Amino acid sequence: QVQLVESGGGLVQPGGSLRLSCTVSGRTTFSALNMAWYRQAPGKQRDLVARIMSTGYTMYPDSVKGRFTISRDNAKNTVYLQINSLKSEDTAVYYCNIHGTGSWGQGTQVTVSS
Repeated sequence: QVQLVESGGGLVQPGGSLRLSCTVSGRTTFSALNMAWYRQAPGKQRDLVARIMSTGYTMYPDSVKGRFTISRDNAKNTVYLQINSLKSEDTAVYYCNIHGTGSWGQGTQVTVSS
């Protein structure tokens, strides 16, 4: 059984920054996992926003490239998502995922509003 727990969401003004965290626990070797962050806005599908492979290689869709940074700390079994220059359209629930699996966290709400 593997668990993912996200944290770090909240209400932030446009132009602000947030760092989301996702800690993985259970019967797994975190350093071998490819991890991803997704987001889902109300009434929309869940979209990939960042991916980090076990090698450290990162990938982003063009829509967030330059503002989102994914990183990992294998000693802490944690993956991070740094979001800068937040926009209202970034408002969504952000989910952590073990890439290619059905393992998801419960999500953390990010609301960008003045």
